[in-house]
Amino acid sequence: MNEEIGASRETQSLANGSLVAEAVAQQLEAMLSAGNYDGVKLLLSPVQPVDIAQAIGTLPMILQALAFRLLNKNEAIEVYEYLDPSVQQNLLDRLRSNEVLDLVEEMSPDDRVRLFDELPAKVVRRLLAELSPEERRVTAQLLGYESETAGRLMTTEFIDLKEFLSVSQALKLVRQRATFSETIYSLYVTDKERHLTGILSLRDLVVADPESLIGEVMTREVVNVRTDTDQEEVARAIQRYDFLALPVVDLEKRLVGIVTVDDVIDVIEQEATRDIYAAGAVQAGDEDDYFQSNLFVVARRRIVWLAVLVLANGLTTQVIAMNDEVLKQVVLLTAFIPLLIGAGGNVGAQSSTVVIRGLSTQRIQRLGLFRAIAKEALAGALLGVLMAVFVVPFAWWQGQGQGPLVATAVGISLIAITTLAATAGASLPLLFDRMGLDPALMSAPFITTATDVAGVLIYLKTASWLLGRLG
Repeated sequence: MNEEIGASRETQSLANGSLVAEAVAQQLEAMLSAGNYDGVKLLLSPVQPVDIAQAIGTLPMILQALAFRLLNKNEAIEVYEYLDPSVQQNLLDRLRSNEVLDLVEEMSPDDRVRLFDELPAKVVRRLLAELSPEERRVTAQLLGYESETAGRLMTTEFIDLKEFLSVSQALKLVRQRATFSETIYSLYVTDKERHLTGILSLRDLVVADPESLIGEVMTREVVNVRTDTDQEEVARAIQRYDFLALPVVDLEKRLVGIVTVDDVIDVIEQEATRDIYAAGAVQAGDEDDYFQSNLFVVARRRIVWLAVLVLANGLTTQVIAMNDEVLKQVVLLTAFIPLLIGAGGNVGAQSSTVVIRGLSTQRIQRLGLFRAIAKEALAGALLGVLMAVFVVPFAWWQGQGQGPLVATAVGISLIAITTLAATAGASLPLLFDRMGLDPALMSAPFITTATDVAGVLIYLKTASWLLGRLG
């Protein structure tokens, strides 16, 4: 019965992680405040480490270290790796020196490097100096690679085999090293100079003839990345081939580490968050601390783009001022300016979103860049025609004596503006990508502002031309 209850709790924890963490946090704070430490240990016993980390992260700072100290050593190390960087730093400040060193020493190299990236340089130097020689060497090696590359993302805890080993010898070696490896499901084969020569899965090893040699059962065609490969490319490779891990080699093709799927999930979330912020014209910085930043930091991160957009919108005002004569003659034209620039901005934003996402997933390359632009341009024209079907009769009715002029100007401008907006929304991110810049920088607010200026100019020039023809 107790086993069934435990299994049920574990299943619930996996299925409803956030809800479990929230419920645990409430009980945890109450028990800690009451000094019920035995109850805390009993409460946390069936809870998954990731949920414990989330629960501890919601506690007041003074209770975080107390809750963390009640975990056993092995569980504490695993929970620590799931904590937010700010909580990790708080615990480093509050735990005793020996406890901190034990935590940092036992962390996996890639998680330790991520922690060091968040800490002040002075603290990193002190912790590095007090690590064991082997862990210091590995950590310094990873810190030596460029940020956001495979080298910085990888772990050095993997199992490598030799071609001359028998399957039974290899299995014995896997058993010996499994505890100290990030994953054992992918096994890599290297020569005496550590060049990557093959790969095999744990399943292949288990089902193979015990007397067979590794060189006979391994696969020689190995997908790998270099230490300087961008982390987004690493994520795409793991996604494309459905790998649990991807080997990383240096410039001389020597195996130096592996990137595991759990690290790639973090990369995908990080890159997606950056693109979303960029698309909204927000200079977000590190998304982990964004919602913990004070009001002035939040404003500073947004003001640059907003200032640019305000200046750009000033061009719209200038265009209207330069064409004031036609507005004086047909005042009703002014009423449709918001409708036209709103339609153009929305169509442009949609096109840019589709193209930026296509570039991110690399699917747009299959269609072809020029075909993608042409497709969006035609879609913009079609959308303009469909909207004109509803808008033109309304403009004619509103215009009364000047209905034909207003309706024609609105209809022609609407189709022209949506076509232009869709074309710009598709082509500008592609241009940025060709220039080696982040296409997400060609954000929806920027394209919207640009189409506002162009749209007002098209509309007023069209109305002026029609007024001259009809007058």
